[in-house]
Amino acid sequence: MDEKLREQLDGLLEKYTELLLGVEDEVLKEKVQAWVLYTHISKSMPPLVKHWNEQYPDAKEKMKELVTEIQALNQKHRNK
Repeated sequence: MDEKLREQLDGLLEKYTELLLGVEDEVLKEKVQAWVLYTHISKSMPPLVKHWNEQYPDAKEKMKELVTEIQALNQKHRNK
């Protein structure tokens, strides 16, 4: 991928993380990126995610925890 595009997408992800959660740091940005990717794939190819969840039940649980964390941070940000 073109370096300029990579930097621009990184900036987009940074801003999205900030708007979604009220703060932005590398750890949160990485979590939001994983959440966005998982969510998109689950909506565009549900059978693939179902298969992945069955293959990796521990990862499925970690994704559930990640989603719950992001939702809680988003709710906290919106309540400010």
